[in-house]
Amino acid sequence: MEKIIAGKSIAVNEEGYLTRFDQWDENIGETLAGEANIQLSPRHWEVLTYLQNEFKKEVPLSIRKVGKSGVVDIKEFYQLFPVAPLKTATKIAGIPKPASCI
Repeated sequence: MEKIIAGKSIAVNEEGYLTRFDQWDENIGETLAGEANIQLSPRHWEVLTYLQNEFKKEVPLSIRKVGKSGVVDIKEFYQLFPVAPLKTATKIAGIPKPASCI
């Protein structure tokens, strides 16, 4: 399935998550954040970079794991991504929805 994001045809699944991380770039991240009504700050980018790095290492992600990462605590994670933080953040980061998310 393809979707036009930031002027590019991007492979996504039925929930809108990118299926090819190599297609992701910061413009796509900004566009996906806008769709979630989030204005990305440098702090958001730190968290997104952490999530992408964990994905590249094939580390399973969960809210608890993010909260214990030392990058962001759970309270701030919910402030940065108020609605379904892990689902929203991973979508913006261009990585698959974690198995821990319903």
